[in-house]
Amino acid sequence: MRFFIAGAGAKSSPRCLASAATNTFRNVSPSPPPLHLPFHPSKPPANNLRLLSTLHERKATYVPSAFSKGLECGGGGGETLPSSSSERKLAVVAWSVVTLVVAMANRVLQKLALVPMKDYPFILAQLNIFAYVLVFFSVLLVRYRVGITTNEMLVIPKLPFVAIGSLEFLSSVCGMYAGEPSISCSHATGASHTLTISSGVVVAVSRGGTNSGMLSGISPLWPGLMIASSFFQAAASIFKESVFIDAAKRLKGKSLDIFVINSFSSGFQALFTIAFLPILSSMKGIPLSQLPSYFTSGAACFFNIGTNTIGCEGAPLLPLLYIASNIFFSISILNLLKVSNAIVASLASRAAVPFAIYILSQPLPYLPKGVSLSPFFHMGSAVLVMGLIMYNLPKPKFS
Repeated sequence: MRFFIAGAGAKSSPRCLASAATNTFRNVSPSPPPLHLPFHPSKPPANNLRLLSTLHERKATYVPSAFSKGLECGGGGGETLPSSSSERKLAVVAWSVVTLVVAMANRVLQKLALVPMKDYPFILAQLNIFAYVLVFFSVLLVRYRVGITTNEMLVIPKLPFVAIGSLEFLSSVCGMYAGEPSISCSHATGASHTLTISSGVVVAVSRGGTNSGMLSGISPLWPGLMIASSFFQAAASIFKESVFIDAAKRLKGKSLDIFVINSFSSGFQALFTIAFLPILSSMKGIPLSQLPSYFTSGAACFFNIGTNTIGCEGAPLLPLLYIASNIFFSISILNLLKVSNAIVASLASRAAVPFAIYILSQPLPYLPKGVSLSPFFHMGSAVLVMGLIMYNLPKPKFS
């Protein structure tokens, strides 16, 4: 009976119950007091202190990698950036190659798109600008809903975008009147290398063709407009780079979504286009009263519908391919600008110039007649490529 009472009165663990039962059978005194180990909760052992200190130091010095930063930004928005020097170099090389290929395709497709739209280059330029607005803002809306673009990104100052939009508007106007936008390569910085590159382009353009009419017989005004177009585009790239730098400070190290820049820049560019549309149409020799009929006939040629579409063969495929390549080019060069700087982005896009012109000199669909290029063009292209190589060579470090 004593065993059951003792067992029922014990409110300890099963080990204590077993100990009490054993003491009852052996008729011994109750179990000794519990053993006190040299451990106190408020004073951890030295090993525990060392472990906690190590974990605290690791947490304090932890730098997120590209993947972990992407996970972190997934909840709070933002995009990943290369976290190491090797990853950054790889990203620069990769986006440079993509930009080079897309820029080359863009220039070739622009020439092909002007075959059906040869009477409506003004309309093609305006469609290109408003396609930017439609596509970029649509993508921005989707990215905002999934959390990639945050409210903090959307409230950054808009004044730089006004400057970017105005510069890109001027670049498109100069390029539209020059006939081949951004064929030259100039930049506001890197004076000696830029001078070498621009000199090569001027030689290539001004003395490039023989009997074909592709590059021969060109007034110096048009190469000047081409250089001005590239200058405005390069200045816009510098502003975009400054937006990335300023946004990194405002967003506490997070990367600004490139579609924020693309969307608002193209939006302000479209506003400048609408504001100056009467002036632009009069400069193209189109009276303001005839502008609606001009747009109607241009739209019919673009979609290749109606009865008066003679000479619009190749539309709408070629103009749509050109607009699509323009959108991809804008995305690729902005990604390159994001991981490098404005100079690298500008030079990478200009490196496509000699390759694009060489492709255009060959027989192509809707351009069956090839173009013979004179030695002056090859000499100018060689100067262009050498200028690009010289700029990207490792620079000596002076103590």
